[in-house]
Amino acid sequence: MVQEEKWIKHYCNKHEILLVGEGDFSFAASLATAFGSAVNITATSLDTEETLEWKYPTGAAANLRLLKEKRCTIIHGVDACTMTNHHLLSHRRFDRIVFNFPHAGFPAFEHHTFQIELHRGVVRGFMRSASEMMREKGEVHVTHKTSHPYFRWDIAGVGKEEGFLLLEQANFVITDYPGYQNKRGSGTNSNQSFPVGDCSTYKFVLK
Repeated sequence: MVQEEKWIKHYCNKHEILLVGEGDFSFAASLATAFGSAVNITATSLDTEETLEWKYPTGAAANLRLLKEKRCTIIHGVDACTMTNHHLLSHRRFDRIVFNFPHAGFPAFEHHTFQIELHRGVVRGFMRSASEMMREKGEVHVTHKTSHPYFRWDIAGVGKEEGFLLLEQANFVITDYPGYQNKRGSGTNSNQSFPVGDCSTYKFVLK
């Protein structure tokens, strides 16, 4: 039986998809719900499952249950910058590798150059790892705010430095992904959402 092709924005149930830095796993749950299955999705978090329960008490447990029911591959304790070394990922290759709202934590204010360089380092490490995990014609997607001071991260420039070509900078609208709840992810307000505002999904391919 031929599998029916289903899409939600840039993602299809026929893509092998790796989601990085998933927070409360609501983005993965949104894709899985749209596809009706998550057999093509590998969703990862830096947090352990135990940490998720207290960081995201309003949704993580339910999202993980849904994903398990829909046969998603879920892996905790995955660092986006070193994921090629993870024993469950080192042999895998993907059509889409996605990191929504990468962040280095809050050692300083967002407009400080030191903080911005930390963020850029996270993006650089992710893209370096992702470049080794892509299938032929695969894409790496980074979703990021484009207002001040976030445009100073220069996502396109980081990608170019790591050997990528910017295929498209697509406008990101959070309501395109029903059920997705972006989270702060660290600190005492880890379970709170933040205003997305002007935001883009940067879609890269290898040169």
